Amino acid sequence: MPRLEEIKKNAAITGVEPGQVVRVVTTEPVGDNALTIYYKTADGRLLERMLFRTDEPNLSLAEAGRPWAFDAPGTDFKLAAEAYRINLAYLFDPMMAVHTSNVEPLPHQITAVYESMLPRQPLRYVLADDPGAGKTIMAGLFVRELLLRADARRVLIVAPGSLVEQWQDEMFEKFGITFTLFSRQRIELSRSGNPFDDIDLLVARVDQLARSEDLLEKLRLSHWDLVVVDEAHKLSASYFASKVNKTKRFLLGELLGSVTRHFLLMTATPHNGKEEDFQLFLSLLDSDRFYGRFRDGAHKVDVSDLMRRMVKEDLFKFDGTPLFPERRAYTANYRLSDLEAALYKAVTDYVKEEMNKADRLQDGNRKGTVGFALTSLQRRLASSPEAIYQSLKRRHLRLKRGVEEEKLRQRGQVLAETLTVDAIPDNIWDADEELSSEAYEDLEEAVVDQATAAQTIQELEAEILILKDLEEQAKQVVHSGQDRKWDELSKLLQNLMANPGSAGILPASFAGGTPALPGLFTIPKLIIFTEHRDTLNYLAVKIRGLIGIEEAVVIIHGGIKREERRKTQELFRNDPTARVLVATDAAGEGVNLQNANLMVNYDLPWNPNRIEQRFGRIHRIGQTEVCHLWNMVASETREGDVFQRLFEKLEVEREALGGRVFDILGEVFEDKSLKDLLIEAIRYGEDPEVRARLLHKVEGALDTVHLRAIIERNALCEEVMDEKRLFAVKEEMDKAEARKLQPYFIRAFFNQAFDQLGGELRTREPGRWEITHVPAIIRERDRQITGRDRRNLQPVLRKYERVCFEKQYVRLVERVGAPMASLIHPGHPLMQAVTDLALEQHRNKLKQGAVLVDPNDMGLTPRVVFIIDHSILGARASRPHADETSGLPTISRRVQFVEIDPEGRATNAGWAPHLDLEPIAPTDLPLIEDVLSAPWITRDLEPVALAHASMHLVPEHFNEVKTRRERQVDKTLAAVHERLVKEINYWSDRYLKLREDIAAGKDVRLTLENVRRTVDELTARRELREKELLAMRHVISATPVIVGGALVIPAGLLAQCKPGSAGILPAFAEDADAR
Repeated sequence: MPRLEEIKKNAAITGVEPGQVVRVVTTEPVGDNALTIYYKTADGRLLERMLFRTDEPNLSLAEAGRPWAFDAPGTDFKLAAEAYRINLAYLFDPMMAVHTSNVEPLPHQITAVYESMLPRQPLRYVLADDPGAGKTIMAGLFVRELLLRADARRVLIVAPGSLVEQWQDEMFEKFGITFTLFSRQRIELSRSGNPFDDIDLLVARVDQLARSEDLLEKLRLSHWDLVVVDEAHKLSASYFASKVNKTKRFLLGELLGSVTRHFLLMTATPHNGKEEDFQLFLSLLDSDRFYGRFRDGAHKVDVSDLMRRMVKEDLFKFDGTPLFPERRAYTANYRLSDLEAALYKAVTDYVKEEMNKADRLQDGNRKGTVGFALTSLQRRLASSPEAIYQSLKRRHLRLKRGVEEEKLRQRGQVLAETLTVDAIPDNIWDADEELSSEAYEDLEEAVVDQATAAQTIQELEAEILILKDLEEQAKQVVHSGQDRKWDELSKLLQNLMANPGSAGILPASFAGGTPALPGLFTIPKLIIFTEHRDTLNYLAVKIRGLIGIEEAVVIIHGGIKREERRKTQELFRNDPTARVLVATDAAGEGVNLQNANLMVNYDLPWNPNRIEQRFGRIHRIGQTEVCHLWNMVASETREGDVFQRLFEKLEVEREALGGRVFDILGEVFEDKSLKDLLIEAIRYGEDPEVRARLLHKVEGALDTVHLRAIIERNALCEEVMDEKRLFAVKEEMDKAEARKLQPYFIRAFFNQAFDQLGGELRTREPGRWEITHVPAIIRERDRQITGRDRRNLQPVLRKYERVCFEKQYVRLVERVGAPMASLIHPGHPLMQAVTDLALEQHRNKLKQGAVLVDPNDMGLTPRVVFIIDHSILGARASRPHADETSGLPTISRRVQFVEIDPEGRATNAGWAPHLDLEPIAPTDLPLIEDVLSAPWITRDLEPVALAHASMHLVPEHFNEVKTRRERQVDKTLAAVHERLVKEINYWSDRYLKLREDIAAGKDVRLTLENVRRTVDELTARRELREKELLAMRHVISATPVIVGGALVIPAGLLAQCKPGSAGILPAFAEDADAR
């Protein structure tokens, strides 16, 4: 028991911090009975505390002349060392998420997470790999790594409504992470009044957030470590004249980016063909770097540090074989019957005339709504006789009812009351991007039924008479049974049934007689996409009649509840009876249907991105067969003429460029969208000059030179997985496998630590155990670690039916009904609680030191092994994950091992040398008394170990992190400077021209003042951002900290010391300097 006066600088002392040996840095007496000490803890924190006389009985000094006692029990030392290593497992296992998740990631997924995303601090990134490449797996691995590294605690995933439950399921099933679905009920149950503060792991629907001012305000008050946005292209904005038109989703994206540290946007279609829209999208990641409107020639950008894109044709398995099979597309042409052609002409004439009327409307919103309704009607005309008949019938009845309404003279208000404001997006033409599939289908139905250009009762009555005639004409076509489009699909189905293995050699058009139908199970699984529920229901009836079995056909559309939709997907995937899925685009996003390899676009989407999204449902990871797509086209119709030329050109370019043409379909129409071309064809397609011009535009959009330019533009952020890189990834994975905490050591540690805490593992099936009771001390520690209270569901359970330590034992496929096991790994809540308790109980043993034996070393030279912890700190303290001693964020951390021999030589000891060492038997301790009392042991060896680390290990670590950080910051700094300087120059020129206008007598003073203010704001913005970036460039190496040490006795030396031997060699007992 030392007195206060005996506590001096550099003294090692216990009793100051619970369970730790601390080193005194300096002291300051405070009167006769108190002493302020400044000390460093075992983990390097610099603290201070006042000690009183009453504290003396609890204090003890390390033995004088020997900083390390080496008298801790070897078993406890190894347990503490292993607990320390497991607590920082990600430092030893650089791919820990891979080894602790129920996934087998592919090379491109490994590079996305461990090369593109994890090194970026903080992350602001677009993951833009092709549909079906497994972006959800990449995001899951990234989330898991951040959680394991304690770099994230609060994670928000924002996704379309149809995908949130899939996200929740995949995060749990594949990564063991339990996310909560955000709902109205969560809002009502929130104790704080803000559900975003109550829940750390949350999945929310994008539209639920974007459309609620109340929720947006609550979200604005929260803070997240990571926000992931799926289908992020929906966060769109565009320019209308010089004004930015921001959708509600885009505004949500801006808010999300402001309340999170890491921001990950996921989309397979980041570029819609318009560079200015693309740069607006990227402004969600960095508003300074993409400030202002894109001006061609002035704003060229390199986005390789912000976005990564890998196309399917460049993805491979580890054995070097292509990950995806080939994609093939065919055009199935059909000619309309005379009755169908007459109906087509009549409806098209009606649509043209009504569009002309709409052009004369003064109300821009109403004009857009009417135009949308008429083009939707035209698309239904192309879909099926049933769809156009039902649409005309509903529209006729709705307008007929409307003519009798009192408020007819205020037609615009009637429309506004009938269609709620919330139901119509700001830009109705972008509704398919802004609304969920089900909401879009409902909106389209409502608008088609009632939007009209009629402005008087007389005009409306005249339109109703036309609709009555059109309805009757459509009814005749339906009753005639003439449907050439169905006939073409029927031939396709019958050929597939007759030749189930010949999908790849079937012609695009199927002439000939009807073959004999074989059994149900010879029909390949097939998906048919349509845009309209009327057509969907019509096709389901027709196909069931053709096959003869009701259960053979299943359907998905926006009107079906999500749970039923999921059941239908599972049915189609797993039930051999379900052979054909007929679906609207409600099945076009986030649905995995790679058990089928045949698809038909019965209706062609006017948004080319939809074609790739649909194809991506079957052409995704796990697909082993060549994928075939048939596009149904009536080439003699005006829009069919455009599609025919599009697909002809597409096939030519596919031969030249391979399957890459499918990846860039959404980007080829830059000046004028495909939708606008189709509308122009409907309105003016009878004019030969217009037709020629439209077809020329299609050919120009799909010109080889233009397509190559788009591919080259994408290549600025595109990564290529060549053979050399594939080998490098495989090599890194093998290294990670060798360095990881092997399941054997995890199990050995857990078994010992769990047993010490009063728990028990009971052996069940091979590789699996049961825990019948988790001691209360462990469950309570989990509550302390996570900050949860007793009213919330605890991740550490009272018991576990099955646990395992290796992934292959999670499920026993050969045993039906066997319970699924919980995989115990360093990030599992149970393991975290056990590890924390083991560290608390035995951390002081690390600094006390122990004697261990190396059974594999038959030499005679003892050595001391030190455990050294080293951190690299950033310059900004805004991150929550900061070093407690400095308030600076830790951007990298490593645990290293250094060993010192009797000569005082220090060398690197490897990744985890203690694993191969054994505690010395108590009976053998007297045999090595001479070693323990040797002068080289009693010297202070810590400075030697730290000097070696500071000379070799620390600089390597520091330079690696510094170089990476500077490279990232410098690229951002250059891009921000270039963009903002060009904007300042642009507005400065405007200012000078306005000054000239004033001199010429023009009244532009208000505009001049606004421009001057803009220049000042941009200048201040540039200076502030550059200052922040320069600060980020500055990184600091913390002082390495020794957290533990052990004296290692070779087995040969121990044998030499045993009775009957010549005793210990003098060379190792003497002071090396004295020899």
